[in-house]
Amino acid sequence: MDAALDSLLSGPNAIYIAELYERWQADPRSVDDRWAAFFDDLKGEPPGGAELHGPSWRGRDLKVVGGEDPDGPTSRPADSGRRAADGERLSPQEARQRTLDSIRALMMIRAYRVRGHLHAKLDPLGIQHYGEHSELDYRSYGFTEADLDREIFIDHVLGLEQAPLRQIVEVVRDTYCGTIGVEFMHIQYPEQKAWIQQRIEGIRNQTDFTPEGKRAILERLIEAEDFETFLGRKYTGTKRFGLEGGEALLAAVEQILKRGGQLGLSDVVIGMAHRGRLNMLANVMHKPFQAIFSEFEGNTSSPDDVQGSGDVKYHLGTSADRTFDDKTIHLSLVANPSHLEVVDPVVLGKVRAKQMQLVPKAERWRIGDPERRSVLGLLLHGDAAFAGQGIVAECFGFSQTLGYRTGGTIHFIINNQIGFTTSPRHARSGTYASDMAKVIQAPILHVNGDDAEAVVHAARIAIEFRQEFQSDVVIDMVCYRRQGHNESDEPAFTQPIMYKSIANHPTTRHIYARRLIEEGALSEDEVEAMAQSFHDKLEAAFKATASYKPNRGEWLQGMWQGYKAAMGEEEYRQEPTRVDADTLRRVGKVLTTPPEGFDLNRKIVRQLKAKAAMFDSGEGFDWATGEAMALGTLLREGHPVRLSGQDVGRGTFSQRHAVLVDQTTEERFRPLNTLSSDQAVFEVHDSPLSEVSILGFEYGYSLQDPDALVMWEAQFGDFANGAQVIIDQFISAAESKWLRMSGLVLLLPHGYEGQGPEHSSARPERFLQLCAEDNIQVCNISTPANYFHFLRRQVKRNYRKPAILMSPKSLLRHKLCVSTLADFTDADFQRAIPEADPLTKADKVRRVVLCTGKVYYDLLETRRAKELDDVALIRVEQFYPWPKDTLMNLISAYPKAEVVWCQEEPANMGYWTFVDRRLQYLLEEINHPHRQAFYAGRRAAASPATGSFKTHQAEQAKLVGDALTTPLDKIPQPFHRVTELARIGH
Repeated sequence: MDAALDSLLSGPNAIYIAELYERWQADPRSVDDRWAAFFDDLKGEPPGGAELHGPSWRGRDLKVVGGEDPDGPTSRPADSGRRAADGERLSPQEARQRTLDSIRALMMIRAYRVRGHLHAKLDPLGIQHYGEHSELDYRSYGFTEADLDREIFIDHVLGLEQAPLRQIVEVVRDTYCGTIGVEFMHIQYPEQKAWIQQRIEGIRNQTDFTPEGKRAILERLIEAEDFETFLGRKYTGTKRFGLEGGEALLAAVEQILKRGGQLGLSDVVIGMAHRGRLNMLANVMHKPFQAIFSEFEGNTSSPDDVQGSGDVKYHLGTSADRTFDDKTIHLSLVANPSHLEVVDPVVLGKVRAKQMQLVPKAERWRIGDPERRSVLGLLLHGDAAFAGQGIVAECFGFSQTLGYRTGGTIHFIINNQIGFTTSPRHARSGTYASDMAKVIQAPILHVNGDDAEAVVHAARIAIEFRQEFQSDVVIDMVCYRRQGHNESDEPAFTQPIMYKSIANHPTTRHIYARRLIEEGALSEDEVEAMAQSFHDKLEAAFKATASYKPNRGEWLQGMWQGYKAAMGEEEYRQEPTRVDADTLRRVGKVLTTPPEGFDLNRKIVRQLKAKAAMFDSGEGFDWATGEAMALGTLLREGHPVRLSGQDVGRGTFSQRHAVLVDQTTEERFRPLNTLSSDQAVFEVHDSPLSEVSILGFEYGYSLQDPDALVMWEAQFGDFANGAQVIIDQFISAAESKWLRMSGLVLLLPHGYEGQGPEHSSARPERFLQLCAEDNIQVCNISTPANYFHFLRRQVKRNYRKPAILMSPKSLLRHKLCVSTLADFTDADFQRAIPEADPLTKADKVRRVVLCTGKVYYDLLETRRAKELDDVALIRVEQFYPWPKDTLMNLISAYPKAEVVWCQEEPANMGYWTFVDRRLQYLLEEINHPHRQAFYAGRRAAASPATGSFKTHQAEQAKLVGDALTTPLDKIPQPFHRVTELARIGH
């Protein structure tokens, strides 16, 4: 008990507190608000409840020694301890003592609500102990053993009007210190806290299952345990990251699905790491046992006609329809690498996309879930990962964030009380693995994994809470891991005491079976028959494995029906992306016309006038206008557009202004949502200050809705560093590993403007290193029109590939980086752009300089200033897939020219290591007299850029001069190029 309260409730203060309490019971408004809040919290009843301040003994005609009550008999009770017998006369001191007893009892009850979980029987192994807590000892409240049988009035708290102290203690311990321990008093929302309290105390946290329900729980335990046992016997020593020790998980998930269906749930997207995944795939997702056994035999999970690397079996996902009673629930288990919690935001993004799909399209009905009750994200965590991975906290931050909320996620922690070999005291600072959930005031249900009914009961409370409040909720199932980290590991090396206990500990299935037999719910023969039936099913599937062949299953099904795998050379696919002038002008009219009476910032007014002039003249379209035209035309054509990232509404460089803000009211207006009555939805969201979770969220969104253009913009390109695991494990490899397409676009501002090492480079070399098997697209585009066509091409194809764009900074307002209306109406995407300003005949050109992005304009301005009419500039707009034939044709036009590659980035960064050999092979193939391309750029460096603006200017002038005029033998070459120069006679 808090020391300050302890002192208040002792000595002369006790009488004063008792008087305040009596006054509050009669009229809550008669005491100071702080005391009212204190007494209100003690009772802990729901706001607005009819019985909140109406004690049952109020107004009784009880006689008090010492005079009449000045407020009258109905305004203050005479006996706040128990009903007095007729004619019983109580002194004021006795009445006040009984009132004080009530207060102390209520304070003890409140302490159990706050800290009863510390004494709950949560650990099946009996290893974890949180010690005694004085607030849970009735003696701390001034009671003694002599008071245990004395009745105390508690005004229907715990469902008791009055009861002996002994009974009060028993009830409160049964409620809060059993095999379920609840943390909910940290919640600041009265309705949520009251709901949990009523749900817990109303049934005293006791489970009540029908015989059919108990049989179903046992069936799930049998399936979970026997499946792992079967795999362990058939595939000894093979990794499977089994669920043994946490088998009650399956029964809990089934309860979430069944009860959720009754409460309106139709779709569940599931994310989990590898432990227990095979069991989930088999027994919840109903993936054929033969398919899993086939993978254990070393066969691929992909059908023969679908190419890809595949992945290990405990990373794979699947989807399925499950029917409970008459309600069908669609389940989707998202594939995940061994990066544990990194799947969390992917799941949430997919859930959000499902909830946003509002309209029918062709034969496929898009789910509409505006109240976010139909689609649920269910995340299964390990305890060490939940406590240790920062991405968990980031995902909790999405809970009520505009643009990212999904109506509440159920988090289920499979708490093995160990992480690989790390014990909890080394893995976290808090008492529980679940402590992070308190950041968003989520209720936490700790439950003993060996009490299967308690686990299922907690799951039922969790789904009911989520459906009621659209808020996150956590189940922390405390269990154990029967094997080592994997099945060939020896856990006793590091946790000998724990694993001695586990070796002698009966399984959850046997504990529950014995309980049902003792209750008379099932006989031993019935239990044995259930186990034998499932075992026979496994054996039959195992025998059929030899003939099992994977089929396409869910490959390009559902929302992806009609899309195709990209086959053949990407370079020869040219999707029409041009748009007629009238349509563009209609979009332009919307972009440049704010609502009547909208108080626009004066600088924005000038920008809109400048945009209107572009549409009037057909000239001077800048980058932001080209982007808005692309988005607007796609929206008119029925393609949803979602753009998110830090400060994307305005744009990092004040270039976009997709959201206009009234300067008087701060009302927000999105012009692109006012194009037409039947347009698709435009979402633009300024994101939380995160990269990894936001990019994962947007990737998940793109998985669900292939018809949408989904874009994530980094504030600066190098911010993608913080999201590298999403890029490496999902964006670049998911189609190969898991047969999952995505059309996500990454916009990464990039360009050397002399502002230091940070924010100059988006690290294009890292993305190019990931390129293979036509997995992603990497571009650096130099005109607003080509950007327009790039964005439209992304959703006009009949397949999807992630796209990485090194987007500009200074080019956003560069006087030369503009396009004409004809560039949007009469052309499509260009993978490479030929010389746009020829000064001499092609056969007179001395040197061809290939480049990309911003440096093109530096080269162009210098060439014009020096009147160099014998140098041609070719822009590479798309690096991967590499446009070999396009470049071959462009370079062939200059049969006598030297070939130079120019870049701003240091030689060990940027594009040089990617284009070097490709240009060499290209030149050899066309039998060009110069078989090597030469490098003009910064020297190799550890840092992306200098911190000195003066040095930057000197470096930039030198690399431009080298590219345009310096003889080849005078240009310093990186790496092996010195010997190459000697070999070819320079």
